[in-house]
Amino acid sequence: MAMIGYARVSSTDQDTALQIAELQVAGCDTIRQEQKSGRTREGRSELATVLDFIREGDVLVVTRLDRLARSLGDALNIVAELEGKGAKLRILNAAIDTGSASGKAFLGMLGVFAEFETNLRRERQMDGIAKAKAKGVYKGRKPRIDADQVRALKIQGIGPAEIARRLCIGRASVYRMLKGA
Repeated sequence: MAMIGYARVSSTDQDTALQIAELQVAGCDTIRQEQKSGRTREGRSELATVLDFIREGDVLVVTRLDRLARSLGDALNIVAELEGKGAKLRILNAAIDTGSASGKAFLGMLGVFAEFETNLRRERQMDGIAKAKAKGVYKGRKPRIDADQVRALKIQGIGPAEIARRLCIGRASVYRMLKGA
């Protein structure tokens, strides 16, 4: 039985040092780490490596559920994948071990609350952006596409596909620019 640790942070100003220390204290033989968003499994090569190579009897150890997954569906999919291989998940801060029925039940409840918290955070962020826009403080990111250049090329009789190719932008962006003009 191997204990495999997984540590993840989302942004460049965070680091995995504390997670790694906790995973070492927990007795992890191998620790994989990465800096990627937890919203999706896409692009998380270290997690993919762990899930590919974990074997029957092994335990995947994380410090917190949100280090593994940000949605209940994703967490449950990972647990199902682990179970399919005969492996378990252990979450240190919540003392959850999917090797027991109570651990599985508690994981499900914890996942629901984690997803709820993520949705609340997103709603607060959108509310804050809306308020800032109403005050004229938030204007969004600066446009990367020069709308005048798109319109000038259109006036010259160049079609949207050719405009997109010349400006190295998506054709849909050209149509949006022309529609807004």
